[in-house]
Amino acid sequence: MNPVSFEPVKVEAIIHSIGEKREVFIVLYDEPNRVRAVYNNKLCTAIHNIYNGLFYVDDVYGVLDTLEVIPDGK
Repeated sequence: MNPVSFEPVKVEAIIHSIGEKREVFIVLYDEPNRVRAVYNNKLCTAIHNIYNGLFYVDDVYGVLDTLEVIPDGK
């Protein structure tokens, strides 16, 4: 199966560490069990529940990378 190519999408998702809905960016969606999301400057694994339409982001055990903000240098 080929990955679906799209611009990052802002959605509400359940966050593992707090158990509540928050806004995240979905940056990769291969299939419902292989999703990548950005939450709190972290690239995390996620899944998509096709029955209730919610994404679940694992920001505890599924952190793939930490995104850093690059200063302007001005």
